[in-house]
Amino acid sequence: MRGVRLSRTAGGVRGLLPRTVRARRRAVRAVMVLCVLALLPSAWTHAVAADRLGGTAQAPAAPVAVVFGAGLLGARPTPYLADRLDAAAELYRAGKVKVVLVTGDNSRTEYSEPDVMRAYLTRHGVPDDRIVSDFAGFDTWDSCVRARRIFGVERAVLISQGFHIRRAVALCQAAGVDSYGVGVEDVHDATWYYGGAREVFAAGKAALDAVFKPRPTFLGPKEDGVSRVLTL
Repeated sequence: MRGVRLSRTAGGVRGLLPRTVRARRRAVRAVMVLCVLALLPSAWTHAVAADRLGGTAQAPAAPVAVVFGAGLLGARPTPYLADRLDAAAELYRAGKVKVVLVTGDNSRTEYSEPDVMRAYLTRHGVPDDRIVSDFAGFDTWDSCVRARRIFGVERAVLISQGFHIRRAVALCQAAGVDSYGVGVEDVHDATWYYGGAREVFAAGKAALDAVFKPRPTFLGPKEDGVSRVLTL
């Protein structure tokens, strides 16, 4: 009986396959086309960011450094976020940037990425009056659009992990921010591999955002925090 069940299962699988050689070839071509289409958004982010990436040593001087949120552990930044903030503090101490814009999630009263990011930076040598907080950076596109339209950022150094920085540069370019990306290196742990795999799918949304330019989750009135700091 077990052999019969296996035979029936195998027969069912064969029944799902195209029956003719021509149909099978068409199916293979269709799968190949779908694979190419799925990878096009990633190819786009790589092309846009190709000559706009480097480490803190290679980063050009810019008025603003933009640090994207990456989660909290209670009242502390995750190790990934701490590495981003360390890079921002390094750029500030080197005189390459004048103000740090921290952008992240504050959708709940008990959860504020920008507040934790600000506190971390002040402990690492960045004066509080040189930090500006964006409390509505709910995703990368929102952060880029708000940096340009709410805070008036025209040129910036973006800071994130290597697996995310190309998408960040591509989206901020699309939002009107002349961007250079600093990709922070991290241990290749499970989070790193997950982030890299996620980027394949996130790049698809990024391409749609760049084409259709949706309104951010929250836009709100313009703020003069960045311009005020730059005139100090």
